[in-house]
Amino acid sequence: MVYFDVILKENMRIAMIGQKGIPTLYGGIERHVEELSLELVKNGHEVLAYARSWYTPTAIKNYHGVQIKHISTVHTKHLDAIVHAFLSTIHALSQKVDVIHYHGVGPSLVSWLPRILSPKTKVIATFHCIDRYHQKWNWIARQMLFLGEKFACIFPHQTIVVSKTIQNYCQNEFYRQTNYIPNGVEKYSSPAGTSLLGEWNLRTQKYFLTVTRLVRHKGVHYLIDAWQIARKQYPNLLNDYKLVIVGDSAFTDNYVNELKEMADGDDSIVFTGWQNGQALAELFNNTAMMIHPSENEGLSLSVLRAMSLGKAVLVSDIPEQKELISDYRFWFNNTNISSLAYKIVEIAQHPEWIAEAGEANKKLANKKYNWADIAEKTVQLYTNSDKKQSLNKLQTADV
Repeated sequence: MVYFDVILKENMRIAMIGQKGIPTLYGGIERHVEELSLELVKNGHEVLAYARSWYTPTAIKNYHGVQIKHISTVHTKHLDAIVHAFLSTIHALSQKVDVIHYHGVGPSLVSWLPRILSPKTKVIATFHCIDRYHQKWNWIARQMLFLGEKFACIFPHQTIVVSKTIQNYCQNEFYRQTNYIPNGVEKYSSPAGTSLLGEWNLRTQKYFLTVTRLVRHKGVHYLIDAWQIARKQYPNLLNDYKLVIVGDSAFTDNYVNELKEMADGDDSIVFTGWQNGQALAELFNNTAMMIHPSENEGLSLSVLRAMSLGKAVLVSDIPEQKELISDYRFWFNNTNISSLAYKIVEIAQHPEWIAEAGEANKKLANKKYNWADIAEKTVQLYTNSDKKQSLNKLQTADV
């Protein structure tokens, strides 16, 4: 357990590096940075969030008080994040910021720079996910991401992890203590309505939803196979339902094409592409259940959003998912198509389970995953000096 200083510095200037940009179009890290930044601004801090022009339009310079700074990058799968993080760090060092906060293990590869060039600047890293497990990366990229994990645990003054599973991983792999501060979830004050559902020929409570980047480790191919098996075996039960897939490519066009070929001719499967704002709100609010078949996660913001809206969520039984969904009736065996198909059918046969799980999920999300509390804990880390690492310790670290 980490104990924090009680005297907090007011009006800190904080640089956020690693996200593609804000406002969020898609992406869990982007949503995390946006919500955290907005809370920090509400509390009187100054936030400078770095953005990539291909993601955030250059016309956006300020977002609800968060300063947006566009920095050039090389827009390719392997160079986009690291080049942007490096150039953003150089710029941040000229801005007299109090804190540089890196998001993701890839960007954390440059977290040593401010420790050397600006010793008074507090450096924080958030370890969102074990990215090297993602199937889109080649061997060299996975080695660099593993090095990024190590750097995220060694060089920053403090390291944040969004799940207890990642916290255990850092302890076992790098022998480093980290600070567990989970992702949060927005509060939604009113129903989203149904006005846009007709665009996809959807009816409220008559579809199952998945919201994710269409990359292989998110397991959407398992879901499509399982859905088609379930509908074939139980046509009367599932005939009126559709499967809605919200998301698109992340340098994974071949995989997206593969998914669409799997669903070719099946009008029960709907691809909406990326959605945000009102359209995404309606899709979340009116689904019967969310399904998240991912093989690897940090702490899913999509699952958290569904939970906060009182939705049941069927998840793969990996530890990160089970941190959020503790009801075993809503687990299926990871990567197992037959298990997923069985669970879709079983849950559809028990609508009372869906209602019970939705109510429990909403209570849990509102209690444990509040952005105001998360921002407060993050500020405490920014200002905590008791456990600050010295450069001497860094110089002798086993990197």
